[in-house]
Amino acid sequence: MRFAHLSDLHLGKRVCEFSMLEDQKYILEQILALLDAHPVDGVLLAGDLYDKPVPPAEAVRLLDWFLTQLAARGLPVFAISGNHDSADRVAFGAALLETSRVYVSPVFSGAPQPICLADEHGPVDVYLLPFLKPASVRHVWPEEPIESYNDALACVLRHCTPDPGHRSLLVAHQFVAGAAACESEEPSVGGLDCVDAALFDAFDYVALGHLHSPQKVGRDTLRYCGTPLKYSFSEAHQHKSITFVDLGEKGCVDISTVPLTPLHDLREVRGSYLELTDRRTYEGTATDDYLHITLTDEQDVPDALAGLRQPPHPRRSADHRAGAGGEPHPLAASCCLLRTAEQPAPDR
Repeated sequence: MRFAHLSDLHLGKRVCEFSMLEDQKYILEQILALLDAHPVDGVLLAGDLYDKPVPPAEAVRLLDWFLTQLAARGLPVFAISGNHDSADRVAFGAALLETSRVYVSPVFSGAPQPICLADEHGPVDVYLLPFLKPASVRHVWPEEPIESYNDALACVLRHCTPDPGHRSLLVAHQFVAGAAACESEEPSVGGLDCVDAALFDAFDYVALGHLHSPQKVGRDTLRYCGTPLKYSFSEAHQHKSITFVDLGEKGCVDISTVPLTPLHDLREVRGSYLELTDRRTYEGTATDDYLHITLTDEQDVPDALAGLRQPPHPRRSADHRAGAGGEPHPLAASCCLLRTAEQPAPDR
């Protein structure tokens, strides 16, 4: 049985004041094309479907379109809410969606129950565990000594024991100790939100969301697939992908990835103000990418951001956002997040 593992769509996200909705629609269309080319038996969405608990209407419409496209292909979808989502809003209409085989995690009220599938190798049980906070678990089991995220997850999984004769798959959204974070999802002070990887040992595959970098944690089958797009400049050098998980007979799990190509990449460039306002600097590069610019000038450059967003010779065009011949200037659509070489990057 084959699954596509996705997470952290963050629909509706803005990066440096730029809406990513066009980029997100493009990458979701690409994912659908890959699912057509590489058929699967189900799609796992491991949380942070939206970027905010109250997402903009355009983001809601985009998720609705994506789920409808998956359902139209006859693909079961297994989705959970993440820490950026409102669990109540994501769970809205879950019973109705289930009739189309779109399974959405409910607001947490106890141990998850398996959703049962089967193939020639026997049963596959899928468990949906939304993002957990200790307070949510204490509310369900007030007699349990729950002080940390690890205590909370351990308590839930003690009440969720997979059948050892079945293949089991858990979709979860937590920070697992030992995983590498980037700027967009730093762990809490002291690692209070970290959970122990050993808590997941009973499951054949754990489809994780929350961290933006694709990676395994300990074993190959405890895995973050990462975001489909770069959402911070700390991710500029990452290669985004879709993860495919093949469950053979019990104990046999194969994992592969297929790269994703964004509509606009996020890149870093470095140089002096004069170098970076010279059109020749951008020859042979994609001129509509989002750029993180580090100025190496030793002196402050007044209105550097405004200058970098204009062509180096504005008299060539009445529109300062266009270059010669009406072509977009290399930085016209750029994020242009600026800092000098000696200064730390500003908070995002």
